[in-house]
Amino acid sequence: MAAAAPRTPPPVDLSMLLNQAGYALAGRLGAALEELGISVRIYCVLAKAVEGGHTQSRLAELAWLDKTTMVATVDEMERLGLAERRPSPGDRRVRVIELTDEGRRVLRRADGLVRAVYDDVLGGVPAAQRATFVRVLERLVAGPLAAPFHLERPARRRGQRNAA
Repeated sequence: MAAAAPRTPPPVDLSMLLNQAGYALAGRLGAALEELGISVRIYCVLAKAVEGGHTQSRLAELAWLDKTTMVATVDEMERLGLAERRPSPGDRRVRVIELTDEGRRVLRRADGLVRAVYDDVLGGVPAAQRATFVRVLERLVAGPLAAPFHLERPARRRGQRNAA
């Protein structure tokens, strides 16, 4: 029996690092936003919906949420008095999500809390490295990590034929 080739592991466990960073940041954001009675997901949707005129589907794309999660999130936002579903001015069959005055007020307060968490998290990183770090993350999510897994087409398995 031939000897197996020596293992050559990746130089860094990128998946673990990104996962841990995302998990820890989400935890800190969740704790900060708890005082406003909102989740990180609601904050994200509020921040995307503030422009106005977006359908639930478009907001789901902007917030990288699947449709089912988006429906539940908007239901919760309505229950909290933060947003309303309204008929689209261009097509009354379509609903757009509009923030209420309370939604705008909560978003302004949440922006301050989120900014404080970001400042705390990035505070130990020198300013020049911080800017580079953020640019690299932006490049990754605009490029090879652009589509969240639930929006990507499933990978074909070996031996599967193309259905199209």
